Amino acid sequence: MAPTARPVLVTGASGFVGSAVARALLAQGRAVRVLLRPGSERRNIADLSVDIRVGTLEDHASLAAALAGCAALFHVAADYRLWVRDPAPMYRANVDGTRALMEAALAAGVERIVYTSSVAVLGLKPDGSVADETTPSTVDDMIGPYKRSKFLAEEAVRELVRRRRLPAVIVNPSTPIGPRDVKPTPTGRMIVEAASGRMPAFVDTGLNLVHVDDVAAGHLLAEERGRIGERYILGGENLSLKEILRRIAALAGRKPPRLALPIPAIWPVALAAEAAGRITGREPFVTRDGLRMARHKMFFASAKASRELGYAPRPADAGLADAVAWFRQAGMCP
Repeated sequence: MAPTARPVLVTGASGFVGSAVARALLAQGRAVRVLLRPGSERRNIADLSVDIRVGTLEDHASLAAALAGCAALFHVAADYRLWVRDPAPMYRANVDGTRALMEAALAAGVERIVYTSSVAVLGLKPDGSVADETTPSTVDDMIGPYKRSKFLAEEAVRELVRRRRLPAVIVNPSTPIGPRDVKPTPTGRMIVEAASGRMPAFVDTGLNLVHVDDVAAGHLLAEERGRIGERYILGGENLSLKEILRRIAALAGRKPPRLALPIPAIWPVALAAEAAGRITGREPFVTRDGLRMARHKMFFASAKASRELGYAPRPADAGLADAVAWFRQAGMCP
C-alpha cells in the first residue's frame, strides 16, 4: 500500500512499541497523528513531528475525533501490566476500548487497520517446542488479567472482521527489547535489574526476544502486505532465561547468575511482593502469575511473517545491547 497524504493514527505512541511505530511511519514520510491520554509521559515523542490528539480508549467521543480523516489506524495502546490490584480498568481499556476504537474506525471509513495483539494470546507447546499462529488456545488458558484481556480484545477484532468486514490485520509481537522503554516494561525491568547486578538467580524458562524497531517494521509490513483477518507473529530469537541473563551480564561487565531456583521456592517471595504491592500500588517484580507463566518456555516462530510480509528481525544481541545502552543513558542502571 503506497503512502498517502491522509494521516495515520497511532494509539499508544508515547509507549515503547507505539513510539517505535510512529518513528517508522515518519521515516516513510507519512503524516502521523497520535492519541494520548491526558497524563501520558511524552518523552518518547518529544522530538517527533506528530499531530497530538488527547483522549482515551474509554472516551468514545475522543476516538471518533482522533480518527476523523485518517486513512489508516495502528492500534498499539494497551494496559500492559502483569499485576493489578483491580483488573476492571484493564478490561475497560484493552477489551471495551479496542472494540469501541474499531467501531469508530469503521464509522470513519478507515481503509486499513493494524491491531497490536500479543503472543500472550497464543497457545504454548507442553514440551517447550516452538509455537506459531495456529497453536490452539482458549480464554481459560490465559494466565492473569492482562493475557485474558488481550485474548478477548483480539477476539473482538476478529468478530468485527467476520461480521462487519473490519479491514484489520493482527500482529502478535513476542517480547520487545531495545531503546525508549521508558516505563519500563516487565522485560525492561528484568534487563535493568540484571545489568545492575541485582539478579543473583533464575528459573528454568525461556522467552522470544525481538528488537522493538523490528516489531515496528513488522507493523508497517503488515499494513502493506498482510491479509485481512490474519495474525502474524513478530518475534525474534528464542533463548532460555539463563542465556538471556548471561548475555546481559556480558554487556554490563558483570558475572552472570549461576543459581537456578525451582519455581516453588520463589512462591513465598511472590506472595510477599504482591502483599506489598497491594499496599503501595507499585507493580511487584515477582508475581504468582509471572511464576505460573514461567512454567512454560514462551518460544515462537515468525516464519509466517517472514514468508508473507518479508519480515526479517535482527539477532537478539542487538536488542539487548541497545536496551542496556539506553537504560544506562537514562540513568536507570549503572
